Amino acid sequence: MSVDTTEERILSALEEDAQASYAEIADRAGVSKPTVRKYIDKLESDGVIVGYSADIDPKKLSSKTIAMVGIDVESEDYVGATRELKNLPEVESLHTSSGDHMLMAEVRGSDGNAVGNVISEKILGIDGVTAAHPSFLQERLK
Repeated sequence: MSVDTTEERILSALEEDAQASYAEIADRAGVSKPTVRKYIDKLESDGVIVGYSADIDPKKLSSKTIAMVGIDVESEDYVGATRELKNLPEVESLHTSSGDHMLMAEVRGSDGNAVGNVISEKILGIDGVTAAHPSFLQERLK
C-alpha cells in the first residue's frame, strides 16, 4: 500500500481518468466503493474538485485552434477584468499565474484568425487588460 493518503490516491486515480467508475477508482486507490463515494462527495462539496474535463489533443481537432494566452491586467481593474474574461465563451479556462503574466487563459477558436480576433477584439478590449501574448498549441505530448 502506498504511503499517500486515501484522498491523494483517489485524486490521483481521478486525474488519470476522470471518467473512471467508483469501482475502478476504488481498485486503484485500494479502498471500497463507499469510501470513494464519500471522499468524492466531500472533495466536491469542499471545492477541491471543481469539475471534470476531457484532455484534448489540439492537433486532432479539425475545427479548433487552441492558444494559451498570457494576459497582463492593471491592478485596479483586476477583479472586473477577470470577471469579464471568465464570461467569454472562447475562454475555456482562466488561471492566475506567478510567471511572466498575471493570468493564463486557454482560448479556443475555429482557426488561428478566430483566436486572433478573440484576443484583439475581446480580450484586449476589456478595461484594464494591457497585453495578451498567445502561444498556439500544436501537438499534445502527454
